[in-house]
Amino acid sequence: MALRRPVVAVVDNDLRIMESLKDLLESAGHSVRLFSSAALLLENDNLSEIDCLVSDVGMPVMDGFKLRGLAQAARPELPVILITGRHEIADQQPKIGQGYQSFFRKPFDGQALLAAITQALGTKSGDT
Repeated sequence: MALRRPVVAVVDNDLRIMESLKDLLESAGHSVRLFSSAALLLENDNLSEIDCLVSDVGMPVMDGFKLRGLAQAARPELPVILITGRHEIADQQPKIGQGYQSFFRKPFDGQALLAAITQALGTKSGDT
């Protein structure tokens, strides 16, 4: 029986970032679902199908902070990692005590992001 690959959702309105993250995450063995807006992720119960959420902060209509709040209200155990190109926003964010780095500034180190996702998935699943 094949092991289920962790599903990581990427929400970003920048197609280049989404495609880059898709390549990076798939190379690490993750299944990836791409959403160009928070609304697309939230419709059709997509939240129930993912194991980790990576979202840009600066998106129109609903930003990454609002999405994180809604996602964690619906699924408190869901790891959420935010990315942003606006360094002043990143510098103001307190570390969220979930045992993994949950905030990255663009351009970010892909290996550091993968490590955070791996750690977040391990934290979520209890390393089972």
